[in-house]
Amino acid sequence: MNGGQIVAKTLIANGVKHLFTLCGGHIGPIYVEAERAGMRVWDVRHEATAVFAADAVARLTGIPGAAAVTAGPGVTNAITALKNAQMAQSPILLLGGATATLLRNRGALQDIDQLALLRSSVKQLARPDRLRLLAPALGNAIQAAVDGIPGPIFLECPVDLLYPEATVREWYGRKNQKASGLLDRLERWYIHRHLNRLFASVSEQPPRARLPRVPLHTGGQLQATLENLRKAQRPVLLLSSGAMLGHARVPALAEAVQRLGVPVYLSGMARGLLGHHHPLQCLHHRKEALREADLIILAGVPCDFRLDYGRVLNRHAAKIAVNRSRHDLHQNLRGHRAIQADPSNLLIALAAEAGNLPEWAGWKETLRARDVHREEEIGRLATQTVDGINPVALFQHLEQTLPENSILIADGGDFAATAAYTLRPRKPLSWLDPGVFGTLGVGGGFALGAAACRPDAYIWIIYGDGSAAYSLAEFETFTKNGLKVCGIVGNNGSWEQIARDQITLLGADTAVRLPHTDYHTVAQGYGAAGERVDTLEAFQQAVRNAIRSMDDGKPYLINALIGSTAFREGSISM
Repeated sequence: MNGGQIVAKTLIANGVKHLFTLCGGHIGPIYVEAERAGMRVWDVRHEATAVFAADAVARLTGIPGAAAVTAGPGVTNAITALKNAQMAQSPILLLGGATATLLRNRGALQDIDQLALLRSSVKQLARPDRLRLLAPALGNAIQAAVDGIPGPIFLECPVDLLYPEATVREWYGRKNQKASGLLDRLERWYIHRHLNRLFASVSEQPPRARLPRVPLHTGGQLQATLENLRKAQRPVLLLSSGAMLGHARVPALAEAVQRLGVPVYLSGMARGLLGHHHPLQCLHHRKEALREADLIILAGVPCDFRLDYGRVLNRHAAKIAVNRSRHDLHQNLRGHRAIQADPSNLLIALAAEAGNLPEWAGWKETLRARDVHREEEIGRLATQTVDGINPVALFQHLEQTLPENSILIADGGDFAATAAYTLRPRKPLSWLDPGVFGTLGVGGGFALGAAACRPDAYIWIIYGDGSAAYSLAEFETFTKNGLKVCGIVGNNGSWEQIARDQITLLGADTAVRLPHTDYHTVAQGYGAAGERVDTLEAFQQAVRNAIRSMDDGKPYLINALIGSTAFREGSISM
């Protein structure tokens, strides 16, 4: 059994169904044997796409996503996506090729210290140097990826562990040659001993990971939280990606949030948890709510720049933070109850124990009235005339026409953030964005991973015209696999989120202007379909065209020429 077979067998034994890769000689046996063993192998045009796709699979299923990249530049190309997965707490496995064990540090092709480069971007890394250690190392990696705070694992796979033993012995050469001297005999003896050790005592039984180990709340913490809820007059629940890590519990979590009846703001992977419309979900004026609340529950929510480092929280409110991460529990928070536990487990237990809680009717009506007022403001912004399509009006129309079985992917700055205010995921686990790292370029990989997990869903990538260029090449990947993907490019010839404040603060548009590129033509060059639109009516028709095209197995790209509005002035984050 060669190393590629061992990797494939171990992945399959642990429920991994998809492998994302860009071909390379160092890793050929991994993806070849994975396909032979029945895994779906997806080949892409950039290594970052492979890791982003694995990230999306992990977020949507809870099973570690797997990517294989070749040595050297293959690994370095993956680093940004790997760091994004780490900060998003996504359990992924990056299998990286490497030079042969005997050639390390001797000037072999693409031989660099990959472990040193990746150490700060992963939860754990390993470099097995014997074939018998490959399966245990991979099994440990799968377990580590999902335990506690999920995260990425890097497993370096030397090339001579992956290919068949006979091939590797031929590589090391002189198998049938006679030794010509003492040094030659010593060298042959050393290589022979090394190879014998390399391939000795290989087990064919793949290791299987246990159920993930997660921190659990105590009975005392549960009762204290219930007491806070019963006393509260203006409670607010913030629920984000950190509460969505237990994928099997998502339906129970949604039911628990509804039973508790606390007004809730959903963000990150929690968007869509309560469906398209729900009276408990608040959409706008979150800062005002947090300044007035007397109880704030942060469920899987770090108190970072998105909460203004805690400055928006009412200093007199009781604050309960629930998170698997000890660091996130205490970041920028003082004098609060910190519960290191899985947030979904705690909320489900709270709902089961809660009994009759206050209804907080007046408080809910206050928050609901603010939402209505803000929606009216957004509606007025949508009617403003701009040079091109009004982006707010564009998304209001898209919101009305999205198929129920849609997954939304935000990849951009200003345009994607506008979408976040106006588009509502139809169901849980149907929204993907980079997360706290704010990485541009996730669109192609996230779309591929989403399509791999849910082939019947309509995948919509909301692209800024800046971010689109990072992954447009993946329209070739979508096309050759017949995926139901549509990219919508907000084309205003600008890195708008940066340009708006840069021009105001620095008085210059240096490096923030873009040409109004025909992105749809680029997609067509990769075999997809698409069109350029410059009116709202044309966009409405383009959406209908896109749905028909996706139903026919042909990806689509709508190149929408949009104008600028004041919708997000002063929104730059640093």
